[in-house]
Amino acid sequence: MDTPVIETDQLGKSYADFEAVRSLNLRVRSNQITGFLGRNGAGKSSTIKMLLGMLTPTTGTGAVVGKKIDDPVGSMELRRQVAYVSEDKRLYSYMTVEQMIRFTSSFYPDWRPDVVKELLKKYELPTDRKVRSLSKGMRSKLALLLAFSRRPSLLILDEPSEGLDPWGVEQLLENLVTQCSEGTSIFFSSHQISEVERIADHVCILDKGTLVADVSFDEIRSSYRQINLAFPSLPDTSEFQQEGVISIRTSGYHMAVFVSKNMEAIVKRAQDFHATSIDVIAVGLREVFIQKVKEV
Repeated sequence: MDTPVIETDQLGKSYADFEAVRSLNLRVRSNQITGFLGRNGAGKSSTIKMLLGMLTPTTGTGAVVGKKIDDPVGSMELRRQVAYVSEDKRLYSYMTVEQMIRFTSSFYPDWRPDVVKELLKKYELPTDRKVRSLSKGMRSKLALLLAFSRRPSLLILDEPSEGLDPWGVEQLLENLVTQCSEGTSIFFSSHQISEVERIADHVCILDKGTLVADVSFDEIRSSYRQINLAFPSLPDTSEFQQEGVISIRTSGYHMAVFVSKNMEAIVKRAQDFHATSIDVIAVGLREVFIQKVKEV
């Protein structure tokens, strides 16, 4: 097994009486694209900032690219190996695009001028314009260029498509796939489920500071199903409560069972209760996300 690029052990963060991240045990594999999903306020940004040493954990610990996040020396080293694009795309507003590129490149001996040249053209970034005069989308593109032009072991992005138009999003997703194919592990948070579904190999879902799903897309495609059932007389839902059942909804003589495994056992149970209709439906990430974060 490859050493994970991100691993946490009971990681937690509290702000006064509010627990933003709770006992988080996160394990992100190398050489893949991992999506990090959650509702607003779920704790994604707090998690990312703890991983990068920008916030001090209240409890627990973690490691990024093998470096302990609570070790000052290790934390400095991991920042050399990790490229980070924040949600607010912080850049020096008084610099021009060219100055920002030159300034950033001075920190990285493996800086790739060929990638800079390619992305300046692709993103249509005006090198003589000051950062403060750029649109939100252009600032996002500049932040992405600065990250992609390095050779990071890990790329962490917090809402990277914020401010981008549909074509800019297409370019971003294409670049992320290219980066991963060249050996960079990618961990990115997003509110856009469709973006994650298109390119990610794995997804972690956070809700109220707690990890509620850690699943590969292969698992979603092969195992997650909604089973719609109809009965002459509706059985008690307790008859279908078993391992792998995420939720059960009933309406009249109909029952909808959402499962992550044991589909065959649920179908057999429905047959035992003389179901008049059994319809097994494949689901996508959107349905999994809603099931995992909906209020009980």
